[in-house]
Amino acid sequence: MTFVLGLTGSIGMGKSTTAGLFIKHGVPLHDADATVHRLHRGRAAGPIADAFPGTVLDGVVDRAKLGAAVLGKPDALKRLEAIIHPLVREEEDRFIARCRAEGAGLAIIDVPLLLETGGEGRCDAVLLVTAPADVQRERVLARPGMTVEKMEAILSRQMPDAEKRRHAHFLVDTSRGLMAADRQVGSILKALAARPGRGAVEKS
Repeated sequence: MTFVLGLTGSIGMGKSTTAGLFIKHGVPLHDADATVHRLHRGRAAGPIADAFPGTVLDGVVDRAKLGAAVLGKPDALKRLEAIIHPLVREEEDRFIARCRAEGAGLAIIDVPLLLETGGEGRCDAVLLVTAPADVQRERVLARPGMTVEKMEAILSRQMPDAEKRRHAHFLVDTSRGLMAADRQVGSILKALAARPGRGAVEKS
């Protein structure tokens, strides 16, 4: 049986870095963000062009224009999510089915808004990538083109980290450096490999 671990974390917490550590350890991982990027060059481009005129050029979504069209606009964002989320879910379902067919013991779905969208119900356990608020803020504001207003708009859509912690079975704190994060990942993999009966994990 394939154990499905949901990997999530708010912006600037180090989720992508942590996902890379699991991949390094040989764990199959489905990246929702990467899937969205592919969809923007494929199946989602047409519906997005229809819903948000001027955001698609030569069959590829212009992410900056699309962001300007939806950021801070709840109704527009809902229209976009109604296009994207079902397509990402299809890709995720295919990934999990493939892992099960291949007999993988563990599969990870990397979903930024996993808890906000009720996605934990699709997982046997949830892993939250976290860091102190000051570290998060510093990382986010260091990104090209990021502003305080844009950061606050993004964070307004995300569940507070303290609340996310209450939903998580495992934590990876990325504020102590890459080696420390890798040790935490290794400990999680050992715990999952040793779980009684290899069933779902109970939160401690």
